[in-house]
Amino acid sequence: MSKLEDLLARKGALLADGATGTNLFEMGLVSGDAPELWNMDQPEKIKALHKSFVDAGSDIILTNTFGCNRHRLKLHNAQERVKELNISAVKLAREVADTVEREVLVGGSIGPTGELFQPLGALSYEDGVAAFREQIEALVEGGADILWVETMSAVEEMKAAAEAAKGFDVPLVITASFDTAGKTMMGLSPKGLADLQTDFACTPVAIGSNCGVGASDLLAAIMDITAAYPDTIIVAKANCGIPQIKGDEVVYTGTPDLMAKYAHMALDAGARIVGGCCGTSPVHLAAMRGALDSHKAGKRPTLDEVISAIGPLVSPPNKEADAARAEAGDGTGRRRGRRRS
Repeated sequence: MSKLEDLLARKGALLADGATGTNLFEMGLVSGDAPELWNMDQPEKIKALHKSFVDAGSDIILTNTFGCNRHRLKLHNAQERVKELNISAVKLAREVADTVEREVLVGGSIGPTGELFQPLGALSYEDGVAAFREQIEALVEGGADILWVETMSAVEEMKAAAEAAKGFDVPLVITASFDTAGKTMMGLSPKGLADLQTDFACTPVAIGSNCGVGASDLLAAIMDITAAYPDTIIVAKANCGIPQIKGDEVVYTGTPDLMAKYAHMALDAGARIVGGCCGTSPVHLAAMRGALDSHKAGKRPTLDEVISAIGPLVSPPNKEADAARAEAGDGTGRRRGRRRS
């Protein structure tokens, strides 16, 4: 049993951390800069962010490595620093996690490459696997407890990350962002992600959803997964309400009270790891910690109850379009006869 599964068995449900990017902007990060470079340039600020999450009650903190693969780093002429930046990030998180008496796990954050896979783009599957493996090797060397693949959209990219994780004695988590009419940008449904579990070269310990367009939409996604796979360990890591543009800033509408309600509903919907994504501050996390600690299991919420408590869906499923695609192809948006991933 991995450290993640052991801690889940002992605690029942775990609180993950909050936003990295939006909180770093509050600490001085400038739009367009690579937050991963702060692992070397501003290590005390990265440690301060981790500490704020741990102090708020997080059981899992994610490293500042979301874009720490060679394809994303090449935008900042740092593609040769993959190992250095990832190892440094894990050590910073580990230093903070080890300062408290309770167990806090360090998840190595692995985001998309930022490239389109063939045939839609130039990146081959093999090159994708190599890029993820390079990052994973560094995260494991640094001492990550979990390989946390997040904000995914394309099936091919998830499979490449899972193949890169094969052979390491570290549990794998995969979460997708269902932000386009109830699906990922590349057309994968929540149930479709769950169906893929046995197709991955390295079977994830947990799957779920993060980021997206709002807490209600994310709850709807995880409810689809748990309805089909009730025994799967599910991660819910929603944005803090709905992003709104105010001047030159993006402001998230979620209050601590709303995020506490979301945490309660996520647990009743079947999630066992709950956290926050964009806009989620330590104040929001503290309210969510209170929700997890005080939670009394209730009935599974309906979508109408989610909407009533949390707010309307921002990008609701287009059932007519889904039905038309299913009639024309194979239900995934692909025409019959085209190779499936």
